[in-house]
Amino acid sequence: MIVGGAEAAHPLLYRDSIGGETMRIAAFNVENLFMRAKALNQDTWAEGKPVLEAHARLNKLFEEKKYTAAIKKKILEEMKFLGILRSDESEFVILRRTRGSLVKRPKGGKPVEVVAEGRDDWIGWLELKDETVNEIAIRNTARVIADIKADMLAVVEAEDRVALCRFNDDLLKPEGFLYQSIMLIDGNDGRGIDVGLMTRKNFVIDLMRSHVEDADSKGVIFSRDCPEYFVTTPSGETILLLINHLKSKGFGSQADSNGKRKRQAKQIRKIYDARRAEGLKNIIVLGDFNDTPESAPLAPLLKEGSDLKDASEFAGFDDGGRPGTYANGTASQKIDFLLLSPNLFSKVTAAGLFRKGVWGGSTGDKWWPIYDTMTGPHHAASDHAAIWADINI
Repeated sequence: MIVGGAEAAHPLLYRDSIGGETMRIAAFNVENLFMRAKALNQDTWAEGKPVLEAHARLNKLFEEKKYTAAIKKKILEEMKFLGILRSDESEFVILRRTRGSLVKRPKGGKPVEVVAEGRDDWIGWLELKDETVNEIAIRNTARVIADIKADMLAVVEAEDRVALCRFNDDLLKPEGFLYQSIMLIDGNDGRGIDVGLMTRKNFVIDLMRSHVEDADSKGVIFSRDCPEYFVTTPSGETILLLINHLKSKGFGSQADSNGKRKRQAKQIRKIYDARRAEGLKNIIVLGDFNDTPESAPLAPLLKEGSDLKDASEFAGFDDGGRPGTYANGTASQKIDFLLLSPNLFSKVTAAGLFRKGVWGGSTGDKWWPIYDTMTGPHHAASDHAAIWADINI
């Protein structure tokens, strides 16, 4: 899918540097702005992980063509674990049914039974319940973004474009900071954790290309999307941003998760190489990659002949003495990236991590300063630090 004006419709209509200006690029996992799946909105990942795993398993079981006795038994076990054996709704999930019947729930405490014989017998799915994000946390998210003051901000885990626009008007504006252009293409994740782009005045989003349907022999590649946003800067230069949120390690087997991330990294590399071959010099691949720099799944982006360089490789990169971007900031928690093509990396003048909205350690401020409104992890803007770079183009 391509969206853009007539002048931007052709991939070869790129404009390289015709002037000089300094711009700030940043990526920030906001972990939803207003509404978030309740299982994802717990104080720790471990609290919601079993629910997310069971949710994924049960929806996968629902898709089976034929419900054998063994499959029916597993369906009932997962439903019991999630608290929906006797009711369609529990604390964390809702069983949606629009046609046909999945189960029979006799009165008098008699056993529940699966009456559907397969996927074709009923229409429905298991949905994660949402809840409102803590108000102080939302305001701290706005403070982080206002403090960073990025000209182009890649946003990870945003609900939708409407939420981003509302956040911009209702929360960023009172902080004295406002974005002019906001775009988000709905991705493949039904939990409302998509990726989008917000740009300041005169940074014009004039071409978008979605990759939600990219597939290989194993199926659809991207868990969310890998949107291409072509932005024209005030000096008339074209910058391409490939924004990503790769497969998490949160649930499913490690081998499956690693395999999915590697497929995603390979596809991103394929897109990047194609744009470089077309003559575009200014490309940024950024977002939450859910893996570390030395990991095998990310090798297509960071090794294997790739000329992309992470902003953290800049000599003056300010990480506050902690290289990780997630949680407590250890080296094993470096999962957010801002990868630059050679032309852009050569023009970096400053770069770093912004952690003031992240709860660090048992007291919150054990390893870095935090906002005065944060009195517990539930007040944190995110578990992720924002990664940013200033580029003089």
